[in-house]
Formats: sequence, structure tokens, C-alpha cells
Amino acid sequence: MGKALMVQGTSSGAGKSLLVTALCRIFSNLGYDVVPFKSQNMSLNSAPSIEGGEISRAQYLQAIACRKKPSVKFNPILLKPEGNMRSQVVFMGKPIGSVSAKDYMLSRKEGLFRKAMKVLDELEEKHDLVLIEGAGSPVEINLKDYDIANMRVAKHANAKVILVTDIDRGGSFASIVGTMELLNDEERELVMGFVFNKFRGDASLLKPGFHYLEKRYGKPTLGVIPYLEHRLPEEDSLAEFPKVKGELHIQIVKLPHISNFTDFEPLHWANGIDYVTRAEEIKGDVIIIPGSKNTVEDLLWMRNNGFEDAILETHREGSFVVGICGGFQMLGREIVDGVESKRGRVKGIGLLPAKTVFTREKRTNHLKARVLWGPAKGMDVEGYEIRMGRSVSEKPFSVITSVSGAKALEPEGAIAERAFGTYLHGIFHNFAFTERFLNFLRQEKGLEPASIGGWSIEGEIERFAGAVKKNLDVGRILGELGL
Repeated sequence: MGKALMVQGTSSGAGKSLLVTALCRIFSNLGYDVVPFKSQNMSLNSAPSIEGGEISRAQYLQAIACRKKPSVKFNPILLKPEGNMRSQVVFMGKPIGSVSAKDYMLSRKEGLFRKAMKVLDELEEKHDLVLIEGAGSPVEINLKDYDIANMRVAKHANAKVILVTDIDRGGSFASIVGTMELLNDEERELVMGFVFNKFRGDASLLKPGFHYLEKRYGKPTLGVIPYLEHRLPEEDSLAEFPKVKGELHIQIVKLPHISNFTDFEPLHWANGIDYVTRAEEIKGDVIIIPGSKNTVEDLLWMRNNGFEDAILETHREGSFVVGICGGFQMLGREIVDGVESKRGRVKGIGLLPAKTVFTREKRTNHLKARVLWGPAKGMDVEGYEIRMGRSVSEKPFSVITSVSGAKALEPEGAIAERAFGTYLHGIFHNFAFTERFLNFLRQEKGLEPASIGGWSIEGEIERFAGAVKKNLDVGRILGELGL
């Protein structure tokens, strides 16, 4: 039977996801067979699992850090917010319905929790160590009785708990004390110690606080992690990109049901991006319509709020327009939707020669493709698809050559004059493609060519984990776990 270590936070955004990611790589480098786990994650960003299901981007990244293929077992319950206090519920990678927050809490949670704990038991039986991520805070008074992602999981797995707090926000000692006071005696006993995250300054100045915590609770401070600049995917709106107008003005429409905005991280690193929320702001060199959890409703929102007209006008004036997944569908000529919004035939924006028909089957796959779009024609790229629509175009953006490892020959996306659309989430994480795309536009604008550099997800995980290890008492953690 393997061991379990859980990372909980004093709040959302404390750094749980990335601390687990670092620990995954640290323990993997030490030779342990380690896997990540989060019973329930609420996230706008998702990724495909090896089984063809859908999991949170956080557990996808953690799986890579563990040197494991991402599995639905690592994130059994995924909630994808839809607005109006409703979420799509994804269990073991497959959508099982859309519910209100109240209905989910009162009628669905317990049954799914029991099933998720069976998955956790299986992981503990098969691996040396399961690294479990909590959610939000474990002591929210109005939610604690319904919480299936924090102390109930720790008790079930007999997991030691590390409590992490974000000192950059301020109030970190008060957050730890408040959390510990609201835990019951049994829960407090599970806490191994504390980690202060995102610290800027001299850690020796924190020692009086460490002494206070150890005297009051008998728990040590296990580490002070400095504020680390990194290029690892963060989750959801807490880490949303700042508005940056680079040498190329790249604008992304902030849709009401935006999803998978991690697609645009490389554009942010290489140039800067500017999210727009009003039609009158549309005037960039590049206009991007991102993925959406409700494509037709977001298309109608753009139409009713002047975005469609603004995009068409700026395109006529020379802007380049890109659509990713749902954004690609919106840029086509027509969407036939009897599944998602059930609005039937809806006229698209019409910039791309494509028609989309929604089906109930959801495609969730890793993809390899060969680009057909002019400046990058012939380039091999990778990405993933999470979609319900099927699109046809006489001018595809690329040809899919592999679907989750199986050979394929399937056109996807569409191209037009100064526009393209694709189902390939992660297209811009192909840095050679992104460099070619940006330099095509830079040349038009009379700018010198730019280089993105040799960044890789593997290298970034290793660098980040190494920095965390230097500032964490890994030996004490190993001893507490009996490893």
C-alpha cells in the first residue's frame, strides 16, 4: 500500500497546484513511483487524458511532472462553470450533465465522492506515493459540511497534509492560524507543517512567526518558497494575463464562457496580449476569438454587443483574425446546433469558409497535424482537441496525421485571406509555428524578426521543481511519510 501526501491551502490561489507539480517532479527524481490526484476540480481550462476523457489542466501538468500519461483517474470530478451558477459535471472524463451549484451540493456530490475515493484507493494500491491537491480553503464554514476535496479526502487516504499560504498577498500568518483554529482536533493532527509561498525578502525576518506556530500547534514550517517567475500554466482567472500592448497589438476577445485561455501563454511571453471586453476596443494587429464552453451563446453575445461588426471592420482594414476551437466555429459561415444551446441554424461571422454541425459525441484527443496555412505550410505541430462540433471546409488549416497515437488523415480548421481557424488547442505552444506566425506579421509591420527562445514544458518543470526543492525540507517530509 502506497503513501499519500496532501497539499491544502489557506485560500484559492495559495499555490497548491504548482507546489504539487514541483513535489511530483521532486519525488519522481528521487525514484518514487508517484501520481497526482484531485478528487474535484473546478476549472475553465481542461486537457485530454490518455483514455480520451477530459481532466483539469492542473492534473494534466502534474502527470507530466510525475512522468506519467495524464489519466482521468488523477481528476475524477471536473466542474466546468457555465455561468448563472451552473456547471457542467465531468466524471471520469465524460460529461454527465449540467447542474446548479445547489443541486450539485445537495444531491450529486456524495455519490460522486464515494466513486472518487474508490479511484484514490486504487491509486494508493498501485503506486508508492499519491500527491493529492486540495481545493480552495479546507475551513469555509458555509461549505465545510459539503467539502469533498480537502480534509475528508485526507482522512480517507490517511494522508499527511502540508498547509500552504500565499505570503505575497499579506496576512499569511493570520490565514494559517485561522485555518488551524477552524479545523477540528482530528484534522489538525493530520497537518504535517506549513509552507509560505511567493515570498519576496529576507526569510529570517519570519522566524518569530514560525516559532509562534510551532509553539501553538507543534507543527514546523517546512519551507519558504521565493516568488518564482515561471512559464508553467496557472489556473483560471486568478492568473489572468495583464493587458500588454507589445510591438504587435494582439487582442483576445474575453468571451462570457471563455475556456482554455492557457492557449495564449506563448503569445503573452513573446509579445504581450490584450484582453478586450468592449467592441470599441477592437483595433489590434491580431484579433483572436478563443475557445468557449457555449459557442452559440457567445457568438450571439458578440453579435448583440457589436463585436462582430468591429471584427469585420478591422479585418477589412488589415487586421489578422484567428479562431481557436469555438472561436473557429464562430468565424465560419454557419453553426447547426441542436445539442449545446438547441438554437438550430445560426449564421456565423462568415470570415472562414466552414460550416459546423454540433453532435452529442465529444472528441477529446491528442493530435498531431501538418499545417496547410501559407507562411507555415508543411510545419508539423501538436495540440489537443476538446469539442462537440464537426466542421467542413474546402480550405482546411491543417491535416491531422495522428489522433491519440493512431494514424489519421483528416482535414481540420479553415483558412481565408488574413484569417485562420483551428481545433488545435495548444497550437501556439508549438514555438516554431508561433515564431513563424509572429514574424510574418512583424515583417508586414516593418519590425525586425523576433525569437521566442528554447523554452519547453519539461525544462520549466525541472527548473521550478529544483528551486522549490532548495527551499523545502524534503528530508523531513520523507521522514514524516516513512519513506
